[in-house]
Amino acid sequence: MNKQNSTTTKVPIGQKIAFGIGMFANQMFPAILGIFMVVLLQDLGFPGWMWGLIYFAPRLFDALTDPIMGFISDNTRSRWGRRRQYVFIGGVILGISFIAMWQLYADNSLEYNFWYFFLWSLVFYLGITIFSVPYVAMGYEMTEDFHERTNIMAVAQWIGQWAWVIAPWFWIIMYDPEWFPSAEVATRQLAVWVAIPCAICAIVPAIFIKSKSTLEEDYAPLNFSNIGGSLTKIFSGFVQAFKIKEFRQLCLSTFFIYNSFFTVSSLTFFVIVYKLFNGDAAATGIWVVLFGCLGALGTTFIVIPIVTWLSKTYGKKKAFLISQTISIIGYIMLYFLFIPGKPWMYILALPFFSFGIGSLFTIMMSMTADVIDIDELNSGLRREGIFGAIYWWMVKVGFAFAGGLSGAIVAFVGFNPELATTEQVGAVDGLHAFFCFFPIAGTIIAIFIMMNYTLDEEKANKVRQQLKLKKEAA
Repeated sequence: MNKQNSTTTKVPIGQKIAFGIGMFANQMFPAILGIFMVVLLQDLGFPGWMWGLIYFAPRLFDALTDPIMGFISDNTRSRWGRRRQYVFIGGVILGISFIAMWQLYADNSLEYNFWYFFLWSLVFYLGITIFSVPYVAMGYEMTEDFHERTNIMAVAQWIGQWAWVIAPWFWIIMYDPEWFPSAEVATRQLAVWVAIPCAICAIVPAIFIKSKSTLEEDYAPLNFSNIGGSLTKIFSGFVQAFKIKEFRQLCLSTFFIYNSFFTVSSLTFFVIVYKLFNGDAAATGIWVVLFGCLGALGTTFIVIPIVTWLSKTYGKKKAFLISQTISIIGYIMLYFLFIPGKPWMYILALPFFSFGIGSLFTIMMSMTADVIDIDELNSGLRREGIFGAIYWWMVKVGFAFAGGLSGAIVAFVGFNPELATTEQVGAVDGLHAFFCFFPIAGTIIAIFIMMNYTLDEEKANKVRQQLKLKKEAA
């Protein structure tokens, strides 16, 4: 039987902050990537199908490598423990590859730019896998306490949300001629200024979060001759994980909420510019920026504190259901408050809208840590890495399809960024409708999935007590 690293009930605030700094990098890279991606369509001439493929294929590759990384992380015998070295290496790869992938020039052919970006994005997403899978597992194993798990994730998400506050301001910097002559030039240079500090943040958990040596642990061997057995164990871990009903519910509900949101999030720029400002990006000013920035600030100062309180007061399940219902109200408000000539109106919807994604991972990552206790009771193994990999595998597979769907939506409604709104009113209205109602559909499905979730505080405490008795008997 594998031994679980000893944990404490309360985690020192310094350890929580170190974990949260890693979350800033974990969220800043995709936040900036989503903004920079518009340049491919708007400035470098990528057609919709090419844009969708770039969204789809690298993320699918990322999802396929996650379970393997989870197995490697769970079974690493090292003086530094199971996670830290991978978090460090992954952070370095992320920084280097992010800089490289955005060295694109309009003078090059479309085909060259496509393949250059595509291949470097594979390296970038490999870095995400090497970093994020063991990083997330670090958070799961920091404590056994039911509510302290929520506190850890709340601190991490609070710090991580600042990425979404900062990132939208890049819209102004990229398209302001006083800063850069073109957005194409901007992405090449800004990539450096983004990647270096984010890579440093990514390696902070590797340096400062404590871990014990695993040199003496009885883990599965990690060598090429054992690769067949390793893949078998990975598949077995998948099967065992999905036998746990509560884990299936967490994965599926996250899949529908996160990926229905991200299917349309890349359309934010186009919806605001073309619905509210008739396609005049210069006239948009800071309104694209404010949408993301104010939404993230609402998550930071309103959503996370309220959801943490709801979780402790009414339980994690009810906190989830309440917050997602509030988000549906926000999406409906966005449909009616996107009014040409009155862009300030959409601000009224943002506090409600922010409850969707803003509450999701604070609650779900805490719930996943509870589920891992059930798996340990059933299997005798402590597998934070494989469970984290499976959970994020569901997210990333869906994210891959979400990227493809965003390109399909652009093609389906017939939207053309080179035309003004007056020349394509129907297409712009179609984008706006998808932007508001597609996430509502995903959220409603997720709510129904979670209605009969049964792992509450009482059951979680019983599981941990059984684990304690089992370890004492062993």
